[in-house]
Amino acid sequence: MSDPENQLPPGSPLASAPHDLGIAPGPSAASPDVLVSEASPDVLLSEEVHSSSAGDSHPPRSSKGDVGRWLGLPPAGTSFPTGKRPSYLFLGVVSAISLFADISTKVWAEIVINQRGFEPINIIGDNFNITLAYNQGGAWGLFASADKMVRLPFFLAVSVFAIFFIVSLYSRLAPSQKALKWGLPMVLGGALGNLSDRITRAQVIDFIDYRADWVMQANAFVAKYVKHWAVTDHWPTFNVADIAICIGVGLMGVDMISHRHRPGHPGSGGASGVGAHDVSEAPTSGNATATL
Repeated sequence: MSDPENQLPPGSPLASAPHDLGIAPGPSAASPDVLVSEASPDVLLSEEVHSSSAGDSHPPRSSKGDVGRWLGLPPAGTSFPTGKRPSYLFLGVVSAISLFADISTKVWAEIVINQRGFEPINIIGDNFNITLAYNQGGAWGLFASADKMVRLPFFLAVSVFAIFFIVSLYSRLAPSQKALKWGLPMVLGGALGNLSDRITRAQVIDFIDYRADWVMQANAFVAKYVKHWAVTDHWPTFNVADIAICIGVGLMGVDMISHRHRPGHPGSGGASGVGAHDVSEAPTSGNATATL
């Protein structure tokens, strides 16, 4: 829109000065088509960058509360060259191996211990034994005393949610995330192993028994702050599924820590998220911003 105070009266010598000097009159502010058609590629690109950063376009799906972002995962929908992203075949194979190892060892322990009249098998003195225990609760026997009509649906819902959550994270893996590539399938296989027990038996089979002096010291320390905490040298009995889950979670932690020091991670001090580096390097123009 033109400014009435700055307009020259018709017939003014200054009004015809551009024509006298052979200078073509500039486009009117009321003709946006001319501005767009004459804008340079740098101008148009600058406008797209400003529009994207202002949130007028589709914003990145990652946020500060996004677990995937803190694990170093790229935003959902990020494309990689064919064959670079971890395949679902790898997820299925590693998960199936973990699941098979868990189920087969549980069956073996149940058969052998029953044949021995529930007498444990000593592997390393009194520190490491093969025994048989049935856990109706969660880790450390949590909620074992809860009513079955509450306990069973709760653990089933938690297991199903964890499985879908793991698969969704795996679908966003970057090619460089080797630790998560192995960690997520191991957690998935372990979760499926314990879930199969809850579905078929309404309880989980544990058979690996461990005792040590450091466990006694750790329990004694916790008992100072937690009432009714049992002070014992016995670590809660566990199984192969628990081992797979712990290893997988450990690999997830390794990947998260290593990605905090890489550009593009929210904790690295660099650009935030995949694609931010491209935006920061896009050519901009102060004149283009003022004109548009």
